[in-house]
Amino acid sequence: MSRLPATPAATTASGQATADGHRCGFIAIAGRANVGKSTLLNRLVDDAVSIVTHKPQTTRHKINGILSLPAAQLVFVDTPGLQQRTGLALNRSMNKAVYQAVADADVVLFMVSAGRWQAEDQLVHELLQQSTTPVLLVVNQIDRMPDREQLLPWLDRYARDPLYRQVLLISALRGDGVDALLRCLPDYLPLSPPLYPTDQYSDRSVRFLAAELIREQLLRRMHKELPYGMHVEIEEFDEAARPLLIGAVIWVDRESHKGMLIGKGGQNLKQIGRAARQRIEKLLDTHVHLRLWVRVQEGWTDSDRLLQQCGLLSD
Repeated sequence: MSRLPATPAATTASGQATADGHRCGFIAIAGRANVGKSTLLNRLVDDAVSIVTHKPQTTRHKINGILSLPAAQLVFVDTPGLQQRTGLALNRSMNKAVYQAVADADVVLFMVSAGRWQAEDQLVHELLQQSTTPVLLVVNQIDRMPDREQLLPWLDRYARDPLYRQVLLISALRGDGVDALLRCLPDYLPLSPPLYPTDQYSDRSVRFLAAELIREQLLRRMHKELPYGMHVEIEEFDEAARPLLIGAVIWVDRESHKGMLIGKGGQNLKQIGRAARQRIEKLLDTHVHLRLWVRVQEGWTDSDRLLQQCGLLSD
């Protein structure tokens, strides 16, 4: 297994202080749900650090992706989409993760979709107006607008806001404009040695990444409200076993959802497990034996105690 998460380092890999001019800092990626934040993070660090689906609330945690360049280490912070409905403890926790990421960042990338400005975008904009952190407006999905002149009236209305230090047009999916984005970011970061080893791509453990890849397949394959009442917990992780042994529990909040998830003759759960195992094997570059169980814990999405137990409650 290569590039596994490790403990932050105060010095370079050689154990010596960084060379003059090296920069390092945190870059929060903020925006509404399904605007492409996780897609951008994965492209920037060239790995599946953050899961991607077409469903809202795919990202629940604040996730760091690390890119080490010769003169800078960029620590990107993928955040959940800001939630308008804050009735559930889970939604309040996700919003708190966004607030913390923005407050702690050296610069914020505010992602929006080209030609679209929704109520959720305005909510994020208002949050950023209350912060002193520099903000760059990152207009994503420009590949969906082949006639760029159509963008001009929209940019004239939204991109001229003095809140934004720069406005950048990108396609996170295709990579258009991403190099230009990378070139400008070190200027916003403080002089500092690397915080992490230069071969590390995430601050999250392999157990966490495995659980997220399982949840990714649940989101992709289950429908309607069921995915949002599910959580994945790794109970077994035996690196000494060959192949690597991973045992995971999928928690659902209703008894009726258990049968739906397992499927007739267990076929649905088998398909989810097969697809998740392949994703984990690709990430870790090793063979994996994955075992899944489904258990019920009613009301976990609105319980601070259970969210804390699941690692979903922000500090």
